[in-house]
Amino acid sequence: MRVATTLSVLVLGAGGIGHAVVTGLESGIDRIDPFKDMKNRPAGGHGMNLLLVGTDGRDKITEAEKKKYRLGGAPCHCTDTVMLVHLSADKERASVVSLPRDSYAEVPEHRDPTTGEERAPHPVKLNAAYAEGGPNLTVRTVEHMTGVKVDHYLEIDFTSFMTTVDTLGGVKICTARPMKDTYTGLDLPAGSHELNGGQALQYVRSRHIDGAADLGRMQRQQKFMASLIKQATSSGVLLNPVKFREVASTMVKSVRADKGFGTEQMLDLGQAMRGFSAASSEFTSVPVGDVAHQVKGIGSTVKWDPKKSKQLFRALREDKPLTVARAEQAPAKKVDVPPQQIRVQVYNGTSKDGLGSTVDAALRATGFATTRAPLSAPQRDLARTLVTYDPRWDRSAKSLGAALPGAELHPVEGLGATMKVTAGADYRAVARVEAEEPDPGSFGAVKGDEVVCP
Repeated sequence: MRVATTLSVLVLGAGGIGHAVVTGLESGIDRIDPFKDMKNRPAGGHGMNLLLVGTDGRDKITEAEKKKYRLGGAPCHCTDTVMLVHLSADKERASVVSLPRDSYAEVPEHRDPTTGEERAPHPVKLNAAYAEGGPNLTVRTVEHMTGVKVDHYLEIDFTSFMTTVDTLGGVKICTARPMKDTYTGLDLPAGSHELNGGQALQYVRSRHIDGAADLGRMQRQQKFMASLIKQATSSGVLLNPVKFREVASTMVKSVRADKGFGTEQMLDLGQAMRGFSAASSEFTSVPVGDVAHQVKGIGSTVKWDPKKSKQLFRALREDKPLTVARAEQAPAKKVDVPPQQIRVQVYNGTSKDGLGSTVDAALRATGFATTRAPLSAPQRDLARTLVTYDPRWDRSAKSLGAALPGAELHPVEGLGATMKVTAGADYRAVARVEAEEPDPGSFGAVKGDEVVCP
């Protein structure tokens, strides 16, 4: 009874302090009115929709930081990142939808905030809506494109991003292959990394790592957000009023929010996230139909898939999850190449009947493209399972080797794209593996626990 009473007092005390903390912080937020004079807005749905906008503001970053993290140059005063965040009505799920910054958009009629002139509707890239009409035009454009009513607006710049990550103690990121971008200075070897604020900014800004460009960058931003949620919910920040105040006060110094995003909304978010885990969040990007849609006077834009994007935003309005329920299973090892892209011919290198068929079936069940026709190897007394591969497909070989713990990898020039797996006496089972970017569902959505470090 004494223990229960003590816990009750602590919880009530923490709740009271939490309310006082948030109430005190609210006055430090730079307030804006992105919903001013807005008419003919979409009908509200269930849950809460927050438009999260990341700008390239860097006024408060030191010259040393600008040089170290390649943040020189003049800002474009446009949106570097646009995400629509939906918190479910039961406060048990957060759905994050990335909107490509180069999306083809049509801004509605509006008054130019600089000249005061009325401008007719016209096509732009989505990130240009902010430069042309600020938060108000950005919200109007997103609502027009998605049919989703934005309840709250939150704007974060480079400074706020970096200091928030540092205050949380950094964020852990895992990558199955090296990542290097000479534009941002990002240089990460394969493996796990604890990123500080500046390094994290390099990670989420990089778009010259591979051919995926901005679409690949959005996937990294989603992975980072999942890791950030995991860090915030597992580190005790939300349960520690003192630490929460430190993190929150750091963030609000550079954040801008609508006037309606106040004490109660902050407490609602804090209470909801106390029960969150990485699996409570889900991430996706708007389904794309054409990644190089040319528009006169604008250039190459990203055109959304009209049918799939409508289905996605309907699900948000109806407060439905974007991911499908999956059976509980052991965490999969992260590999560089998806198993579905790796063709495998299995051989039985032992005298054990049926071992080749067993290995073939196990690899196929894990996703590998096996021939379904295992063969007998000339050698029938192989002790250790052998993966033979052409050096040109070394990334695929490493991914296959991860599924066969203890297997020996042996390169053979000119073997071709098909890997050879010769099962040895040491074979026990195939380990489950999946690509760093897992196979998504119908909306291309993945849960946070599928993209964070295990």
